[in-house]
Amino acid sequence: MNKERAEQIASSPEMIDVTYNGDLVYIEKVNPTKDTASIHSLKQPQNTREVNVTQLVEAK
Repeated sequence: MNKERAEQIASSPEMIDVTYNGDLVYIEKVNPTKDTASIHSLKQPQNTREVNVTQLVEAK
């Protein structure tokens, strides 16, 4: 995924399915200067991590 699409998904009022390593995640925010996103697993919302946006996959 690219940074622009990650930002669109993060700001969308709709829930858009995104995966990280096969796990459904929620994009909390995008850091545009580092091309990273703060995400958490839908199964474990208390565990936030920062990953490169290229590691995120939008489910079709």
